[in-house]
Amino acid sequence: MTSLTGTAPRAAVPGRIGPAAGLRHTMTLAWRSLVQIKHNPMELLDLSVQPIMFLLLFTYVFGGAISGSTSEYLQFSLPGLVVQNMLFATLTTAIGLSTDISKGVFDRLRSLPIARSAPLAGRIVADTLKQIWAFALFLGLGTVLGFRVQTGVVGVAGALALLVGFALAMSWLSVLIGLVAADPEKVQIMAFSVMMPLTFTSNAFVPTKTLPEWLQRWVEVNPVTHLADAVRGLLSGGPVATHATISLLWALGIALVFIPLSLRAFRSRA
Repeated sequence: MTSLTGTAPRAAVPGRIGPAAGLRHTMTLAWRSLVQIKHNPMELLDLSVQPIMFLLLFTYVFGGAISGSTSEYLQFSLPGLVVQNMLFATLTTAIGLSTDISKGVFDRLRSLPIARSAPLAGRIVADTLKQIWAFALFLGLGTVLGFRVQTGVVGVAGALALLVGFALAMSWLSVLIGLVAADPEKVQIMAFSVMMPLTFTSNAFVPTKTLPEWLQRWVEVNPVTHLADAVRGLLSGGPVATHATISLLWALGIALVFIPLSLRAFRSRA
């Protein structure tokens, strides 16, 4: 029976939601994020401009100075650029989440009888899938410019799988930033303060031996260095197993730390 104020009673929230239903809710919300590209093609353009810009700038501005030729530098730098783009792309998760929160969309999603983690996980899955487009764009344009994959389809598939796995872990760091930052502008400041030093103090763009000795110690343990070396090995040939294993261990550690922190920050907003 409706109360005297005319307010309808709240819908009963179901009890514990099983893993299968939670996965279904996550994929539904991931599809919600992906289908927005159909109605806003500029979002796909945003995903395309940065890879093209960075690839052209680094190849033709720094290539001759660092490696002596643009073609040689392209073979070295493209895997590093792919890694950098992947890390920067995880920032869209934080920005999109902060935007949804500020507009009240996130609160409406949480009011639905769905798994509590589905709004977070759905956005992460969607934003990670979008990175496949950027990866394909890098390889396509890189091939036109002179980059050559030396390991075939298996190497490309392995590089993509490793990048997606690492991106999923890093996305939880972005989720935490998106939840604790007051607005999208502060999200960008906080996120870039983390990602910029992490990517540029690695061997993604220059060989480790060219850096100052004191900086080399950090570069050698930087997770971006190992990820870039693993992707180089998978695309151009070279050592893979050690760097890929270290990258996966870093991804696991990042996930173990930031998933609980993100879920705690998420519950504190309730």
